[in-house]
Amino acid sequence: GCNPLAETGRSKLQNQRAVLNQQILRAVRMRAGAENLLRATTNNKVREQVLLELSFVNSDLQILKEELEGLNISVEVYQNAEETFSIPLVPLGLKETKDVDFMLPFKDFILEHYSEDSSEYEDEIADLMDLRQACRTPSRDEAGIEMLISYFLQLGYVENRFFPPTRHVGVLFTWYDSFTGVPVCQQNLLLEKASVLFNIGALYTQIGTRCNRQTQAGLENAVDAFQKAAGVLSYLKETFTHTPSYDMSPAMLNVLVKMMLAQARECVFEQIGLSGVRNEFFALVKMTQEVAKVGEVYKLVNTAMNQEPVKENIPYSWSKLAQIKSDHYKALAHYFIATVLCDHELQPSDDKDQQEKALCQLYAYVPEGLVVLAVLKDKVQRKQLGKAHLHKAIVYHEEALRVCGLCKKLRNIEVLQEVLTAAHKRSLLKYAQQETEDDFLSLIQAPDIVSKTEHKIEAIAPQFSKVKVKDLFHKLGPLTLFSAKQRWTAPRTIGLHHEGGELGFSLKGGSPVQVYCLDPGCSAASAGLKEGDYIVSIGGMDCKWLGVNEVLEKLKSVGKQPIELDVISCQDTPASLHSKSATYSMGMQKTYSLICLAMDEDKIDQTKKAPLKLPFLSWGTKNRQKAASTLCLPSAVAGSSQIKKKLSPFPLLNTESSLY
Repeated sequence: GCNPLAETGRSKLQNQRAVLNQQILRAVRMRAGAENLLRATTNNKVREQVLLELSFVNSDLQILKEELEGLNISVEVYQNAEETFSIPLVPLGLKETKDVDFMLPFKDFILEHYSEDSSEYEDEIADLMDLRQACRTPSRDEAGIEMLISYFLQLGYVENRFFPPTRHVGVLFTWYDSFTGVPVCQQNLLLEKASVLFNIGALYTQIGTRCNRQTQAGLENAVDAFQKAAGVLSYLKETFTHTPSYDMSPAMLNVLVKMMLAQARECVFEQIGLSGVRNEFFALVKMTQEVAKVGEVYKLVNTAMNQEPVKENIPYSWSKLAQIKSDHYKALAHYFIATVLCDHELQPSDDKDQQEKALCQLYAYVPEGLVVLAVLKDKVQRKQLGKAHLHKAIVYHEEALRVCGLCKKLRNIEVLQEVLTAAHKRSLLKYAQQETEDDFLSLIQAPDIVSKTEHKIEAIAPQFSKVKVKDLFHKLGPLTLFSAKQRWTAPRTIGLHHEGGELGFSLKGGSPVQVYCLDPGCSAASAGLKEGDYIVSIGGMDCKWLGVNEVLEKLKSVGKQPIELDVISCQDTPASLHSKSATYSMGMQKTYSLICLAMDEDKIDQTKKAPLKLPFLSWGTKNRQKAASTLCLPSAVAGSSQIKKKLSPFPLLNTESSLY
């Protein structure tokens, strides 16, 4: 990660964000306390004082929220350092978090659950904590992306190693909302995974805004970065549902995905016009439809930003910037088609059929009294329609400048004002060149332009498999067996003596090997070896990762000398596992989410009568484990086949899961 104390513009913004988050947290706590006191007291004088305090705290919170919005619209910090004459792109700020200490909870869990010396894993736990700390300040390049993905994948291993479905291990994760600054605290690792995914998407947006938009390669990289950002945010929306944080809610993520794809579309248009727009009929028609597409997608983004519940939490300046861009690019579309009509007369050598077809496809409708072919042939009609488009372009330019001037945050962005003003002046100049005395007597209404593009823009799904990571807790054994879901006995030491060259048992399985076909009369059985035991060490040497042939070689190498084996036995797991978790975030509504896990029923003898099928939602139904007040899905029908699922270190990469 980057140096968190580095005095760069981006690090200063993140430090300011962290300070604002703490101030918002204090204000939210004060408001919560005042509201509790207001509900509890009956003294009128106290109520008046509390109401006064509440009004002060609420106004303070509003000011802090505006300051946080100012950080979110500080787009100039993230832009390329080169002098550019382009409308700024909007990046996402990284979510802030608090330090987490894995050391004591993980050491306790290793000692209790895996029955191993937890002091041997201090380095691995420290490496995990260092990786998490580095992820708070990732570098703004592919190395930073790779580091965040490495931590995300490492969390898949950690989840299966240390987070059982039946209880919490005492690790509290705190993440701050990127837009409101409100903290969310949970002991659920899914909050950590979702927040890291959000930061991966946010870092992609920062990489996209940093690209040099004056070069072809820079624009290609920007398009790729915004498409990848949309892919990560879309994956977050589809994989983690019911998130308690506003910035990761499905509605907000849907808007952010649209905004990233719109910015990718904007970069594609800049890429097309980078080498200049040829003043030729068909080239200008193509540019008209391309830029109309940019204006159309930004209009959809602006509409989505003004819908509830997103409208309350998304920065106001973002919504206004989307509106400005929509008007600006619509104005450019009308300017381009006006140039086609005013500067290009139909020549005898031109293909009038192709020009007529191109112009017909450009309009959703043709104004009454006009025929496309007649417009192409008649110089007066071409000029009238061209001036109508110029007039509409000027209207859109003026609206964009008006909205920009009304937004305090946007009118301070100099390059935005310069681009809008230059485009407006260009349209005014073009209009003045076409003006004659009787123009206003025959002014017609310019028709809307149909957008069209030859460039497909879509979200690029994250490719996690390209980043290779190694399980930090590899020494615990194969994850398929040594996980938080499996319960094991403490290791037992078995003294093994060769009896006429025979062991008295056979071995099977992969890593670790399992005892089967145990002779009840052999010395190993007398020493306590059981059918189905797993061998975890031979003569003090760990063999959790050894196969059958390797274990046999070790046993043969000892010869007839006695040797000690450490074995473990799998304990019976509960027939059903229920986990009910409640989420509370300060200043937010309580969010209850019930994680319903499938119950593994014991096989019912054919002679026994199968129980009646439970209703779909059963609250307080007594089951075999007498789990009271638990909302659960109905158990499997008696006699149905049980399908064993292979344990994956990344369960959320392949299946849809519900967050919290």
